[in-house]
Amino acid sequence: MSADMHLNELNRRYFILGSTAMAAFAALTSPSSAQTPVPTAEELIKAITKDVKPADGKVALDLPEIAENGNTVPFSFTVESPMTAADHVKAVHVIAPGNPRAEIGSYYFSPQSGKASASSRMRLAKTQDIVAIAEMSDGKMFMTKRAVKVTIGGCGG
Repeated sequence: MSADMHLNELNRRYFILGSTAMAAFAALTSPSSAQTPVPTAEELIKAITKDVKPADGKVALDLPEIAENGNTVPFSFTVESPMTAADHVKAVHVIAPGNPRAEIGSYYFSPQSGKASASSRMRLAKTQDIVAIAEMSDGKMFMTKRAVKVTIGGCGG
């Protein structure tokens, strides 16, 4: 083995050792999700609404009444709004209070969106009420709830 090859091999080993040490140091010093407490549904709702009491109406949440498989529950929502610069939906937050992590997702809109609606799928841990909160451009909040019964293989639950 020549001296140049030996030197390259040593440099490669030191690089790998140094990279591994840096990764270990970063993992030990950065906050992990295990150390960060998961906010409850009540804490999420309070953080979203602040001091505004959400009113009923304007938000339509479409969910199945019975979900035979909690791993993929389809949902969609629509919020009544003219979607103009003066009057539009800023955001819609979907929350599943019975899940270990209650926040399903937040959807952001602008007047250019044209319509405040979206659809997706969520995972549900158990039977629960799903909450959708719409934030409007004028500071008002609207909220709706829909119950979903999660069964295991369609056998009740």
